[in-house]
Formats: sequence, C-alpha cells, structure tokens
Amino acid sequence: MKTIIKIPLLILKFRNQVTFQPANILDMQSSYYSTLILTLLLAIGLGFFLRAASKDRTTVVEIFSTLPPVDVLDGISLWLEGRGWRKEGVDTELKIIRFVGNVSSSYGLTIFLSILCGLGGACLGLVVSQFYAFLNWWPLVLALIGPLAGLFYRSRASRLESFEIRLISSDNDSKTEIRVRAHRDELIALDAEVSEKFKLVSDSSLTSSPI
Repeated sequence: MKTIIKIPLLILKFRNQVTFQPANILDMQSSYYSTLILTLLLAIGLGFFLRAASKDRTTVVEIFSTLPPVDVLDGISLWLEGRGWRKEGVDTELKIIRFVGNVSSSYGLTIFLSILCGLGGACLGLVVSQFYAFLNWWPLVLALIGPLAGLFYRSRASRLESFEIRLISSDNDSKTEIRVRAHRDELIALDAEVSEKFKLVSDSSLTSSPI
C-alpha cells in the first residue's frame, strides 16, 4: 500500500518540475532584458553628463555701475590681468576690450569621469556577457571606456577662451553700462570679487546667468 502511494507522488513531483522550468527560464530572460535596457539608459545618461562637463558655457550679461567708465574698465582690466588673462586688443570703433586666456581641465573631474565611465562600461560588459556566454569575459574590455572618457574631457575642456568687454554708454558719462561676454565661471568670480568695489549690478544675478 505504501509503495502504491509513493509512485503517484513521485510522478506529480516530476510533472511540477517539468511544468515550471520553462516559466523560470522566461523569467530569467525577461530580467536580463530589463537589466540590459536599464544599463543602456544609464550609459546614455552618462554620455550626456560627459558632454555637459566639457560644454562651452560662454554667456552675455549687461552690467551697470554708478562709477565713470574709466574707473570701471581700468579696474576690471587690472583684475583680469591679475587672474592670468592677457589683453589681446582694443577695438576703438566698437569700444570693445578683448582678453584671452588658456583654460585647463580639472584633474579631479578627469579622475571622477574616468572612474564613473569605467564602472559603467564594466557593468555593461557584465550584462552583455550574460547574453552571449560564448564571449567569455571579453565584454569587460568595455571598462576601458573610462580612461578614454577622461582623455575626451581633457581635450574638450582645455581650450583658449576670451573675455570681451563692450562699453555701451558714452566715454564721458558719469555712469557706466557695459556688456560682458565670458565664461559663466568668470562671471561668477567677477560678481564675487569686484562687484562691491566697482558697484556692479546687472539685470540678472551674475551667479545665476544662463548655462
């Protein structure tokens, strides 16, 4: 009697294993595909972040001062020369003073982007190796994207930039109105260091100028 009961139980157990095995395989495949999609989305976001890190953030701001134009222009010129900018030329007709300077990339940001992109490439390689097992561990070569991303950022971030000051008001006016075209970081430094000394104000805060 015991033998008769055990045989149907074994048959049911075997049928349950056979029935649920394809479902488990489908669940694993769907999880792999969802992981791949999420990894690709992260890679796209990382690419946009790398592009934004090396983007040119030059903007134009209108600046006003209650001081005469000579005092304001001479003061800003001395401040720029103290920061390493050199005067390239003066256009007397357009009343433009142009400064140029070499902008170097940030070593800290270079290392951070290299590590971040290296980890992202390694994660993408692990996902690809799960789909294509015959590739063994070769997809992990995608981790080399990290150093390449660092080199890409350094080549894009290191460039020659200009700082242009155009006098809008007349030379003999008691007040000054100028138009400055420069990198956003330089505008922030101008606002932080010399805005109070030369009584500089703008229609919008220099620290919140458009990126």
